[in-house]
Amino acid sequence: MELQDWQQEILDKIQMNWKLVREHDGLTKQSEKIIWIEFSEDGRFKDQHNEIGLNRSLIMSPFNDFFTWQTTTVTEIVEQTEDYVKFKTNNSVYTLSKINRNECNK
Repeated sequence: MELQDWQQEILDKIQMNWKLVREHDGLTKQSEKIIWIEFSEDGRFKDQHNEIGLNRSLIMSPFNDFFTWQTTTVTEIVEQTEDYVKFKTNNSVYTLSKINRNECNK
């Protein structure tokens, strides 16, 4: 499916700030914003956070039915700095980093 001109114009205006890479296959996703969500014992939404934490899932914007990506819950934080985090989930290992303006849309 090819994007129409007006659709591409909208996408070009979105500033991508975050890049997520799945380790085992190199799958890469980018988004403007991220949130970490926490689930209750019965698997329902419990709370939303700005920081990574154990038993939280990452969601990449837009925050609606068409979100870019959602991970399973975090089981281990391997490495973390201000602009970078490497973490394990129930089934994958990811790196999440702030995007340098020079690598946008790659």
